[in-house]
Amino acid sequence: MSNLVTDATLEEIALAGGRILRQKGLMLTVAESCTGGWIAQAITSIEGSSGWFERGFVT
Repeated sequence: MSNLVTDATLEEIALAGGRILRQKGLMLTVAESCTGGWIAQAITSIEGSSGWFERGFVT
């Protein structure tokens, strides 16, 4: 079993998290460094994510 997160795994996590955030009427903001915007990219590739994703910071 690998400890690495793949694009497909990250997409599954983002979809599941997005459903929960939408149901609860919450918004998400992410701050990334070593991931270089990978998480924000995965989230914004989901149709309708603007309804629950506020913004991402890459530092």
